[in-house]
Amino acid sequence: MTTRLKKHRKKRGHVSAGHGRSGKHRKHPGGRGNAGGMHHHRILFDKYHPGYFGKVGMCYFHKLRNKFFCPTLNIIRLWSLVPQEVKDKASKDNAPLIDVTQFGYFKVLVIEFFSSLYSSVHGCSL
Repeated sequence: MTTRLKKHRKKRGHVSAGHGRSGKHRKHPGGRGNAGGMHHHRILFDKYHPGYFGKVGMCYFHKLRNKFFCPTLNIIRLWSLVPQEVKDKASKDNAPLIDVTQFGYFKVLVIEFFSSLYSSVHGCSL
């Protein structure tokens, strides 16, 4: 914005420029940034950011993420991996064996009460 359009042009000649005489406009009256989260800004932090301070869980020094690489697949999406001709041949007696590692998944997630229902409908054992 150009200088001539700024609000401060109107305030020229007025002593406190709209910031009040008694409580002066100082640079950082509450501290810079997140200062005082444990002290004078405690109420704000507790109200709007609960759990901001403190620790949770255990340390794992030098955690290499490739050890924990385990993409998951929900059992509901399991049949989307199978080609249509294999689906047509499938029955209760002839259930296809699906190797999810070929598709880049290493764990199949299933809801416990859902497992018996799914196996009875789709004819596969979990």
